[in-house]
Amino acid sequence: MAITPISEPSPPSTTAGAAPWHARHAVWQLGFRPFYLLAAAFAALGIPLWLASYAGWLTGGLQVGLGWHMHEMVFGFALAVVVGFLYTAGRNWTGLPTPHGAQLMALAALWLAGRIAMLCAPGLLPALVDWLFLPLAAWPLYLVLRRSGNTRNLFLVGLLALLALANGLFHAAVLGWLPLSLFLPVQAAIFIIVLIESVIGARVIPMFTRNGAPGSSPVASPKRALVAVACMAAAAIAWLAGAPAWLTAPLALVASGVSLANLLAWQPQRTLRVPLLWILHLSYAWIGIGFALLAAASLGLLPVSAALHALTVGSMAGLIIGMMTRTTLGHTGRALKGGRAEAAMYWLIQVGALARLLAAVGPATLAMPLLLAAGACWSLAFGLYACVYAPYLWRARVDGREG
Repeated sequence: MAITPISEPSPPSTTAGAAPWHARHAVWQLGFRPFYLLAAAFAALGIPLWLASYAGWLTGGLQVGLGWHMHEMVFGFALAVVVGFLYTAGRNWTGLPTPHGAQLMALAALWLAGRIAMLCAPGLLPALVDWLFLPLAAWPLYLVLRRSGNTRNLFLVGLLALLALANGLFHAAVLGWLPLSLFLPVQAAIFIIVLIESVIGARVIPMFTRNGAPGSSPVASPKRALVAVACMAAAAIAWLAGAPAWLTAPLALVASGVSLANLLAWQPQRTLRVPLLWILHLSYAWIGIGFALLAAASLGLLPVSAALHALTVGSMAGLIIGMMTRTTLGHTGRALKGGRAEAAMYWLIQVGALARLLAAVGPATLAMPLLLAAGACWSLAFGLYACVYAPYLWRARVDGREG
């Protein structure tokens, strides 16, 4: 199914003729535009760079180790998408402007400076440049929510603060200020982002399904969604605290079960013909799979990387690519219809998630080929997004509206 072509009117006067480095250019009018584009390009390049280093093919002064890989995929790539999404959603929730123009340019430049610094210049300076992004990005969102009285979504600012704390702990461990494993703050950040996914997903996936899947009648239960989040948080805290397996495993299994029960109530089977929907359902299913694998990992039955990559590649990347395509189409005035390009992106992420899981649990002789296959799928998916969607993100809305 191809995307329905829409004739593009003249851009609004606020952006007409503006150069890309000018605050009036279309790309600086709403948060999703620069951050989706930067995140997709970084994702497409970052994984091949890491795999080249892991395979021993990369030489030189670049700081591309395991710590860089963990940090940059979570605190670099994923957080750029989260911030871009929340700026865009925040304007919808409140009717008030979120960072745009020069302020958005400055935040995007700070994010990019953090990526360059983390890659090229180890030490206190890159730590500071990288860490500053999230507090400076979260503060305007807090002000907008507070000014509008939108207390319902203020918890998201709290979660962003926890992510900033986790990032600070990571840098403190790297600098030798804390006797802390680098894995702990990164894992904490992964769980926090999964909680954000679960909350937002429980709000929008049933609504999107009802509006976009003919014959569907998904049941959204706020109480069950809250229970799922609470169970996920409890299992994550138990895991991070090093609780015994007899406690962590049951908590993770309950979190998995409640999450999957939520999904079944949303009627995923009704979405099989609608790519913009099935990617959200399938990616949400990886949350339940990830917590089930976490239970197995806590019992010593599987490597931890199996659970973490189910949560990061399966759920996180899947929901990210699904929401990036959907929000870009909707917020640039285009029809919410996925075509071959979208379906290719979605399948590449899902195949990549499966390959990465098999690399963790399969025979050692197949680990490297599977890692390379997973990396190729990931890079092709986000590279395809960058190529297809860059013109949408770069130009003014086709319907002439702001944003």
